Amino acid sequence: MESMLNKLKSTVTKVTADMTSAVMGNPVTREFEVGRHIASGGPGMCWRIYNGTKKSTKQEVAVFVFDKKMVEKYQKFDKDQIIESLKRGVQQLTRLRHPRLLTVQHPLEESRDCLAFCTEPVFASLSNVLGQWDNLPSPVPTDIKDYKLYDVETKYGLLQISEGLSFLHSGVKMVHGNLCLENVILNKSGAWKIMGFDFSISSTNPSDAEPKYSCKEWEPNLPPLCLPNPEYLAPEYILSVSCDAASDMYSLGVVMHAVFNEGKPVFQVNKHDIFKSFSRQLDQLSRLSPTMLNKIPEEVREHVKMLLSVTPNVRPDADQMTKIPFFDDVGAVTLAYFDSLFQRDNLQKSQFYKNLPKVLPKLPKRVVVYRILPALTSEFVNPDMVPFVLPNVLLIAEECTKDEYVRLILPDLSPVFKQQEPVQASNMILLIFLQKMDLLLTKTPPEDIKNSVLPMVYRALEAPSIQIQELCLNIIPTFANLIEYPSMKNALIPRIKSACLQTSSLAVRVNSLVCLGKILEYLDKWYVIDEILPFLQQIPSREPAVLMGVLGIYKCTFSHKKLGIPKEHLAAKSLPHLVSLSIDNNLNLNQFNSFMAVIKDMLTRMEAEHKTKLEQLHSMQEQQRSMNINTSQTNQSEETKRSPSPGNQIDDVFGGSSGSAGVNGKANGNSASAPQLNRMSLTLEEKQRLAKEQEQAAKLRNQPALAPQSIKPATPSTQAKDLTSCLLNNMTSLGSLSLTSPPRPGLIQGSTISAYPSTTPMGSMASNGYNPTMGFQTGGQGMRPPGPGLYGGMATTTSTPNFGALTHNQGSTNTPDMSALDSLFTSNKPKVSLNQMAPPKLTPGTTATPWLNQFGSAQPSQTAPMQGAPLAMGGVTSGFGMQANPFFSPQNFSQPTAAPIMNAGGGLRHSSSVNNDLKDLFG
Repeated sequence: MESMLNKLKSTVTKVTADMTSAVMGNPVTREFEVGRHIASGGPGMCWRIYNGTKKSTKQEVAVFVFDKKMVEKYQKFDKDQIIESLKRGVQQLTRLRHPRLLTVQHPLEESRDCLAFCTEPVFASLSNVLGQWDNLPSPVPTDIKDYKLYDVETKYGLLQISEGLSFLHSGVKMVHGNLCLENVILNKSGAWKIMGFDFSISSTNPSDAEPKYSCKEWEPNLPPLCLPNPEYLAPEYILSVSCDAASDMYSLGVVMHAVFNEGKPVFQVNKHDIFKSFSRQLDQLSRLSPTMLNKIPEEVREHVKMLLSVTPNVRPDADQMTKIPFFDDVGAVTLAYFDSLFQRDNLQKSQFYKNLPKVLPKLPKRVVVYRILPALTSEFVNPDMVPFVLPNVLLIAEECTKDEYVRLILPDLSPVFKQQEPVQASNMILLIFLQKMDLLLTKTPPEDIKNSVLPMVYRALEAPSIQIQELCLNIIPTFANLIEYPSMKNALIPRIKSACLQTSSLAVRVNSLVCLGKILEYLDKWYVIDEILPFLQQIPSREPAVLMGVLGIYKCTFSHKKLGIPKEHLAAKSLPHLVSLSIDNNLNLNQFNSFMAVIKDMLTRMEAEHKTKLEQLHSMQEQQRSMNINTSQTNQSEETKRSPSPGNQIDDVFGGSSGSAGVNGKANGNSASAPQLNRMSLTLEEKQRLAKEQEQAAKLRNQPALAPQSIKPATPSTQAKDLTSCLLNNMTSLGSLSLTSPPRPGLIQGSTISAYPSTTPMGSMASNGYNPTMGFQTGGQGMRPPGPGLYGGMATTTSTPNFGALTHNQGSTNTPDMSALDSLFTSNKPKVSLNQMAPPKLTPGTTATPWLNQFGSAQPSQTAPMQGAPLAMGGVTSGFGMQANPFFSPQNFSQPTAAPIMNAGGGLRHSSSVNNDLKDLFG
């Protein structure tokens, strides 16, 4: 691998060095940049051909260079002869101007090392193309090595040489004198051009009708570069030292033979014995065998035979050769017409361009791209001809590769994209481009699409011609996938909407809706919902075709898996709009059925989606309720385990009213709130409040518990028990749990714990039959005094215990009013008022019933209603609010072991009527 790279490097270095040494110092290099060596040509293939560019205009040229080192082996006289011959030929070529002659761009310049001149861009010489690679770079360029002439190129090339000779013979009165393969040059577009006028002979009497030419005698001692190529010379030139126009025609015959025989002339000439060779050749020509011409096409074989005739008068002249049927080939005629276009008027050109698409497919691509295309693009400078030329250019572009399109066609198309004058031609150009839009978007680079192609499409949508708008709207969906999304959203869609709203043409409006429907899949869902669907409601037209177009867009959006319409939009906008359109009087039955089918589909989907959503919400709510209930039950069970409430025990004794809560803040609060949780879902505020309550409860539960003290139980009475005594003993045992310890420093009288308000529907103050007189404060109101509504009323009281009031009030002399309980007894027995059942009023120094001493006396309350509250049964103040508090347990407080104070009779006095009534009451 390294050896190959070194070899390549040495080759490139050598070629560059040769070129540099050959051209360096020549005045040509002042104005032209010399490139690589591409071909060779001229007499004896002595001219090296380089590509180059003009420094000032960047125009492409070919640089012909003759290196004087090639003639160093000759004597000075011979060197001078060769140099003079070459210079004469270039100077003669420079003076002549004709399409069939090689065009010189810069005259011959001589330096110490070389001769050089510049011409139009060149591909190679005909000799190079036919396999003679003398004086070519090594390795031989691939494009020359693989070059094959097509029939149309051969025919038209020979026709061009014939026309060049006709110009020389008839117009200039000159004989070329050395027409051969190396003096025929193929320019870059493939045209055959004549050069090598080193041995040209001008007429001695140019004004006469019959020109005369003086011919030089053959000098075999001169160097070959000072003599014409003898293999292409006519016999009379050597044998009789005479020449005329017919001599060039003989050379044309040999050239035609060589073209069809891989570059081989008719005869091989011995240059050392030229006269003997020509004498033998003359005999062979007089009886030319058909096998010598068997490779020449039959339709031109006879003409070639005539050109090779020994008799000059038999040979056809150049004008006659240009008119032979062999050159009437459609391709050759087409190429010839292109070469003469500058002589035609616009009407003739337009007719030719209209028929050209029929001919182009029959021609080889190389001919079309390098011969016809340059001629077509040169017509873009004529605005009136652009609509006729453009279809042919785009037809050629279809056969080109993307690189060829960008390099050879797009630079000439860019100005045409922007052409707007004249208006009629501009409209035709828009139509042509729109018909070939897929080609343009496929082969044009993205930057050129953005800058040239899409602006032309936008201009077409805004064109005044309805035909152009319709065509543009019809073809936009075919290349919508090639348009970038920002360009489609910000430039294309607004113009389509504008065309739909502003046009007076029903066809344009319908095509606009159809176009939108077809390109929906390339748009974003929310862009369609926010921009396209609201636009449909702005269309004022109510023609059936327009309405069906609107329905089509709704249907496409609704059913497309990528898009879809949200149920909120369906309910609020889409369905109302479609329903209003569906009852339009212009719709027929089938169209109405189409509307209803779409509406039903939308309703079905909206129903299914919303039902699914509601089911999910219901499931989530049920899940939340179960979680809340479980949490409530868990908290309730934990509190029950930690501190069993004596209030609940008393409720069990009296049959327990589920509706009463009293001051039992937690147990009753949970029992009241649980049904609410079951009945409805908690709101966010309720959840936040519940969380705060649970947090406060947790803090209170974490407070250090008070140390319990032993409590001496009361001595039971030995008297025979009845129901009343059992009830009183039970209450006495419960009352033994009262507190006598001093109040805690942290709790002051009247303090309120508002985190767990207890709210009960009825009888909340007397769930156990006692009035609360132990210094509890109500939530912002005074304590309701006992009365007829104490048990049956609907009073709702929120109370908080005053723990500073838990002291035994033995000096209380208030007689409780129990008349409120009279209504509880049946009417079939004599009623004894509860006031009568109360123990007699104690006077100072008398003793109370034993069980009353178990309760602490109540301290005076801070509120007037609390201070005036009467006592309940037995004249005992209600102390159960403290026992019912969920955060305190009566066992945690110490009770003094004072002996119970008894009556004088050693026990409680009972009324028989009371006992009977209580038996009736409790069973």
